Amino acid sequence: MTAIGRKRLGISHAKLREVLHQDFADCSALAAPLTGQDAAIFCLGTYTGAVSDAELRKTTVDYTIEFARVLRLSSPGAAFSFLSGGGADPTGRSRIPYARYKGEAENALIAAGFPSVYIFRPAYIYPVEPRKEPNFSYRLMRVIYPVFRALFPNQVIRADDLARAMVDVVVRKMVSLGTWFLRTVISGRWLSRSCQGGAAVRVPSSP
Repeated sequence: MTAIGRKRLGISHAKLREVLHQDFADCSALAAPLTGQDAAIFCLGTYTGAVSDAELRKTTVDYTIEFARVLRLSSPGAAFSFLSGGGADPTGRSRIPYARYKGEAENALIAAGFPSVYIFRPAYIYPVEPRKEPNFSYRLMRVIYPVFRALFPNQVIRADDLARAMVDVVVRKMVSLGTWFLRTVISGRWLSRSCQGGAAVRVPSSP
């Protein structure tokens, strides 16, 4: 497995290879690390309101397109698992920049020619690891998460459950080739992903 990021993960494993890369506006240097890959799980992003509109679009759209370009050239048979977001608007008509940009990135990935594209559109992602929350809304959601999950189970997902699903869908090839839009639906201890075409991806969820 190859992990690409700006900072080291702080973990080690015999099968883990880390590649540090700072400028995702130009991923040409990643051609070699991305060669021979079966799939990519792409989660790069930023918080709405934390950066300018221009920076938000660059991070959300331009970085995604550039990474996909190099991956497609290096590993044309790779599947692509993409962390989009709830409310993403591929039509470009939304008044919310985040929704338009996520939709634009989705459209670009679909048009890129990958044999399989899995687009995840979660709502609130609960961070299981401690972190500095970017604003009051995120701090509040972290506090009320247990209640919010009980009342609106299809609007929240733990970060580790989401990560497991994004990996499983490409590694286990749970669904057929094509483009799939996946959203979270909690049911007991199972996490169901409603997919285009009426199918579902199921992976164990955390209590």
